[in-house]
Amino acid sequence: MATPGKVGVVFVSHSARIAEGLVELARQMAPSAALVAAGGTDDGRIGTSFDLVSSGIAEADSGAGVVVLCDLGSAILTTETALDFLDDEVRDRVRIVDAPLVEGGVAAAVAAEAGDDLAHVVSAAESARGGGGGEAPTGAGATTPAAESGAAGASGHVHVRTVTLVNADGLHARPAAELVKLASTFGPRVTVNGTDAKSLLSIMSLGLTKGATVEIASDDPEGGAAVAAIAELAESGFGEA
Repeated sequence: MATPGKVGVVFVSHSARIAEGLVELARQMAPSAALVAAGGTDDGRIGTSFDLVSSGIAEADSGAGVVVLCDLGSAILTTETALDFLDDEVRDRVRIVDAPLVEGGVAAAVAAEAGDDLAHVVSAAESARGGGGGEAPTGAGATTPAAESGAAGASGHVHVRTVTLVNADGLHARPAAELVKLASTFGPRVTVNGTDAKSLLSIMSLGLTKGATVEIASDDPEGGAAVAAIAELAESGFGEA
């Protein structure tokens, strides 16, 4: 079911189970976004279905746009055919994204959950093609007491907070998604150990475990509120601790 004001995500796979499993996985991090499985043929065999893809796009579309991720080439062909039959107005807000189905789908789902527009949701999915990308991470694994510095700290950042990760399972998918969703509500750029706080895949690629030092920073003079909010979320254990 479409979520008003949010981009929808459709998973097209040759297997219904794969598509449904991807929705189940992404749903853990994007509970209110419109995530739709369009896997298998109409009668449940391995393959793709024009009707399932078409109805999936319609189900996910709230008017904010739809991102479609596909597993294999013929799935793309089926989706392209489905797009050909859409009204021009609807087709203009549907994007087939060339990205890894799992990583790209999860990143797109989190961006959609955060209320990002179509271009940003597409960009989030495409970020999965870059192997994590972002700026070089630093400090994973170090243990440091929580500390705070104000503006223009010695690190060169305008705003910096340093937090020790308390989550038993480290910064795994769910807390990482919470961090990204919170960061996406702020305009200024914020980094976590040097990587973009708004990129789920970059945050997860840090591999931060319990006890690791998390440096939340911004070079933007207006970034103080974002840094403080993310630091407080991390200190709280993202609701898990």
